[in-house]
Amino acid sequence: MRNTDWPNPPAVGIEPRTPDEAFDALYAFTAPVLVRQAYLLTGRRALSQRSVERAFHLAWAHWPEVAVDRDPAGWLRATAYEYAMSPWHRLRSPRERPDPVAREQEEPDQRALRETLLSLPASYRRTLLLYDGLGLDLPETAAETEASTPATAHRLLNAREAVAARLPELTDTRLLQERLGTLVRATTPPPLGEAPAVRSGCERRARFWTRAAIAFTVLIVGATGFTLATAPTRYEPRPSPGERVGGVPVTGGPPRLSKQDMMLRDKLRRAPATGPHRLVPQPL
Repeated sequence: MRNTDWPNPPAVGIEPRTPDEAFDALYAFTAPVLVRQAYLLTGRRALSQRSVERAFHLAWAHWPEVAVDRDPAGWLRATAYEYAMSPWHRLRSPRERPDPVAREQEEPDQRALRETLLSLPASYRRTLLLYDGLGLDLPETAAETEASTPATAHRLLNAREAVAARLPELTDTRLLQERLGTLVRATTPPPLGEAPAVRSGCERRARFWTRAAIAFTVLIVGATGFTLATAPTRYEPRPSPGERVGGVPVTGGPPRLSKQDMMLRDKLRRAPATGPHRLVPQPL
């Protein structure tokens, strides 16, 4: 490997004894380098800072797995790169441009190489930085980018051709690797929080999501119980809607007299006695 970007670990007399100490040592060793690499990939300081902090949040959340990994720094690098290069960031903020860099902060050749690197497709950019900038070999680069070795080699060749088209002096592979390594080391890293703050932030987030999951579960259980308690246990047919019916006589009281009935009633009332005269008793 040609990797010259990672600093030497600090010389300490006592090995980390607790997970907190081991995490803090890994953070102090890798975070400044990772944030510079993420900045070269994205050109945005805020995004590179979020990418590295999220990678360490995930590392602390899965610390038993990360602690025994053969390459914890590689695990963190792959996680930070995945978040930094996610297309979701372009969909969420499509108008956001790379952060401007003051001309006095970098040499003209470094500025040209940085702008050329940002103009490459994301997969080419990542492959070129891993292989020519950090010194990973081809199988390692393919494994970290989750691509086959031939596909990774194809991306690397295309990335080199694109860089050489804009910067002809970098046709020499060794010069390109030297310039990329210098650019990684010369980049001013965005500010990062302290390791204890990163750990506490991860723990707060874990507690928040745990409580949210518990509250959501309680809500679902309560809604299910309410539904079971109020739902009907058998089929109850709905009554048919009522309709107005006409032509039915009134059920209570005498019927209403017609005109002929009224004439007959008046005639009978005018007679000296009701009924035919032959039925009237004769006086003695």
